[in-house]
Amino acid sequence: MARFVLWGTYCSNALEKRTPFREEHLSRLKSLKQQGTLITLGPTEGSTHVFGIFEAENLTTVRDLVESDVYWKQGIWTNVEVYPWIQAF
Repeated sequence: MARFVLWGTYCSNALEKRTPFREEHLSRLKSLKQQGTLITLGPTEGSTHVFGIFEAENLTTVRDLVESDVYWKQGIWTNVEVYPWIQAF
């Protein structure tokens, strides 16, 4: 398994727009965490950016996970970049 870093942005009205989708989003993240795929994920202060670390077979798997998330589908995440990560420490 490889690790991947996610860095992205939220829409300008993310706090309001996410409200009807928040429970679905958090429930899915909890499931991914329990499976060991998601290491951590969350917003920066002010909810302008999102940061995450995933463990998966490949980059395509992580991109598929992101694109199937309700926050991506509903435009709450406006841009997401995923990079292979080499954990030094």
